[in-house]
Order: sequence, then structure tokens, then C-alpha cells
Amino acid sequence: MLKVRLLKVLDRYLGNAAVFFLRKPLPVVGHAPRTILFIRPGGIGDAVLLLHAIRLVKAKYPACTITVLAERRNAAIFFFCGAVTRILLYDHISDLLAVVRGGFDVVIDTEQWHRLSAVVARLTGAPLLIGFATNSRKKLFTHAIEYSHDTYEGESFLALLNPLGILPPDQPELSLEIPPQVAANVEKKLAVLTGKSYIVLFPGASIPERRWGTKKFQDLARKINDLGFPVVVVGGRGDETAGNDILSGGAGFNFAGKTSLAETAAILAHSRLLVTGDSGLLHIAAELKVPTISLFGPGIEKKWAPRDARHLVLNKQLDCSPCTRFGSTPRCRIGARCLALITVADVEKAIRGILG
Repeated sequence: MLKVRLLKVLDRYLGNAAVFFLRKPLPVVGHAPRTILFIRPGGIGDAVLLLHAIRLVKAKYPACTITVLAERRNAAIFFFCGAVTRILLYDHISDLLAVVRGGFDVVIDTEQWHRLSAVVARLTGAPLLIGFATNSRKKLFTHAIEYSHDTYEGESFLALLNPLGILPPDQPELSLEIPPQVAANVEKKLAVLTGKSYIVLFPGASIPERRWGTKKFQDLARKINDLGFPVVVVGGRGDETAGNDILSGGAGFNFAGKTSLAETAAILAHSRLLVTGDSGLLHIAAELKVPTISLFGPGIEKKWAPRDARHLVLNKQLDCSPCTRFGSTPRCRIGARCLALITVADVEKAIRGILG
């Protein structure tokens, strides 16, 4: 998280100054693009929701090469997408310099607020520069696209394709492609379940305000066992202890800290459903057509919650929520009551509803 905070500080001072001094680019009409760059700093959820747009660009221009400039924390997502030719790191100086040296026909900056990514886009010198017009960053694009907190984020990303004449299809295709070897490895790990349907819990969150609580997940795991389903806990290394506590006295397996992101996706793909907060894994499950129960409070449900009937959202709709804007959540002075008020009984009822 230190790198994330550093990038935000750099954006506040260096980004603002760079926007002031850089000139507004002039659009250049040219041939069908041969090289396209997507810039996607940020977390896993944004990266997952961007995959559909990348696939549409590749379908429109099958001969083009697509490069993604991502952060280390979300770069693994783009390995799921066969349309991506090359992945570079936003927080790796040599990769950043390689991007700035240019050679792209189109640059699409998918960052919603911060200015540094817009500065990087402008410095590439690409003839077509597309990005969100959320602040002074709009000056650096040939095509600045309006952005709204009331629009589902996947649709916001698709709006960035309008200058290319790309319209979304009625039925989006599956965007995540799990490597066969990864799927085979996970099947071996899940062999201990002897073919039983299982329910996945993800207790993790990037900030305390988005954590439902280990004790509640522990109580929920016991309720799920009573329904006849083993529990599988997933997450990063920081979630391993919580996973052990959640499964104490119950049937299940703790894979937190023991699997890569691709393996976690494969675990989700085989599951009956996922229970999670507003997280990147929520979007991975949704892309895999796995039913989800998501716990919302600080995050904007309209923008981030999956949108079809397979997914249930629990949200107490307090007057003070949602409070997150452009990826920043203020410190909560009332103990994140928006999540605390969601009970184990609420989630159990939702699970029963999905299970029919």
C-alpha cells in the first residue's frame, strides 16, 4: 500500500503541475490502428471490468497489438485475456519509460480521476488520446469522455470506445480465460471435496471500512455447513489467519495465501456461490457466471455491483453511505455501521434464496 499512497502524492503535486504545462493535443485522423495502449492503474475490480472493452477492440481490429500498462497489484488479471499482447507495469520505471517513448496509434487511459496516467498518455504523442473528463486531466486528451458515478463501471469503460466507433454487443462474452494447466492444478487440490458443491467466502478487504468481520464469517461458515455445504476460504496472505478462524470447528478448506490469482479464479469457477464484500474477487466471480452475495456499504452499489439476477446485493442504505469516491474512502467514525448492520441471518437468507 506504500506504493499506492506514494502514487497518490505524486499525482497531487507532480500531476497537477504537468497538466498545467502540457499543451492540449490536436486529433489526427489516420489509418486503422495497429498499436493500442490501455492504461489501467488501480485494483483488481477495475481491471476485470475493463477486459470486455479490450476484447471488443481486438474484435474490431484483429491485426492490432494491444499493450496494457497496469500496476503490479492488478497486472495478473490481464493474463486472463488472450487479446492482450503485452503487459507493462505502471509502477516500474523502465516499463513506464518504454511507454512514454511512444509508438502507439491509440492510447486509452481508463483511470477515472488521477492525473499522472493522463500525463503519461499525453507524453506518448499518440495521435488519438482517449480518457475521462473528470477534472483538469481532460485537457490532455483528443477525446475526453464524460464520467458519472451513477453509471455501471463496465459501461463507463465501454464509453471510452465510442471515438473508435465500437458499440457493445447485446450479450457480452466471457472475458476470463483460465489457463488449462491452472484449472487442472486446482482440480487436484479440490479432489478432497470428492465432487461436493462448495461455497466460497472471501473475508478480505483493502481497508477496514470494507471488512464485515471474521466472527461473522465464522458464524456464517457454520450455517453453511448446516446446509450441507463445505466452505472454501480464499484470499491473500493477510487473510490466512482469518481463514483458519472462520473454519474452526467446521468443514472446509482454507486456501487464503496459498493460491495465485489465477488459481483463486479457478476455485471460484467450480464453486456454487461466493460471499464477499465489494472486492475484485466479486467481479471475477461475476465474469465467470458464478452467483454472488455481496456486502455493500462504503462502495457505490449502482457503479460496482454485478447486475444480473445471479447476484444478490445486501446493502442497508444508510444516509452516510456510499462514501467512496474515485477509489478513496474516508475513515469512518461510526465503525462502518453500514456493514456492521448486515447480519449473519441476512446472508444466510440470501444464500438460501440462491440455492432455491
